[in-house]
Amino acid sequence: MGLWARITRVFRASTGAALDKIENPELVLQQTIRDMRDRVPELNNSVAQVMATERLLAKNKDNLAKQVVELDSKIKASVKMGRDDIATAYIGQLQQAQVDLERTDAQLEMASAASKNALKARDNYVINMKKRTSEAMQLISAAKQAKLQEQLAQTMEGFNIGDDASTFNEMREKIERRVASAEAKLQLGTSSVDSQMQDIEREAMDIQLQDKLLEYKQQMGMLGAGSSSPSKQIEAGTPEVSDEDVLDQVIVNEVNEAKQSN
Repeated sequence: MGLWARITRVFRASTGAALDKIENPELVLQQTIRDMRDRVPELNNSVAQVMATERLLAKNKDNLAKQVVELDSKIKASVKMGRDDIATAYIGQLQQAQVDLERTDAQLEMASAASKNALKARDNYVINMKKRTSEAMQLISAAKQAKLQEQLAQTMEGFNIGDDASTFNEMREKIERRVASAEAKLQLGTSSVDSQMQDIEREAMDIQLQDKLLEYKQQMGMLGAGSSSPSKQIEAGTPEVSDEDVLDQVIVNEVNEAKQSN
């Protein structure tokens, strides 16, 4: 192999490899679809010209057929009038018209066949174009999917799950520590002395409200003569006072002392 042939082969190989890299299948297929669609108007114009020729020949045939009928009538009229010279001239025109009619009829048959073939070719091209367009769209969709998968694969290659796992574990430990600290603070807040004193104060308030209610009922005569409020029974020291009433009164006294000290 000569030196020039080897250089040519290397150049073609390098050029082909470079074209393969820069060639975008999606763009090529889209351009192919546009080229096929652009040819449809050209085919329609060609078919229209063939059909126009057919129609023109059909009109010529009709005119020649009428001319033959008229010349035949003129020949007969000339013969009846004894004008053989005029009849002879019309006969010559009739023969020429008949020849033209036969030739036009043959041309019309050929034009009709050409028109049918042109329409058939145009329809076949449109059908093939639609088929190729559908295939091209499927290929474009597959190319986009392949591109997306390639990008995903590149992303997964650069994804180091070990580093991210350690980050997740670190953040989980921080969140768990914050949750534990918050729960501990909440527990301390609910078990503090202030909280217990607030509970006692609410209980004392409920006892005072119940005492007031009993006083109103006694004033209105809704209670018996021997009934009295728990606080008055405790102050009188009667033996009918229950342990629960005594405990409630002690709590009330403690709450009052606490308020006075504050």
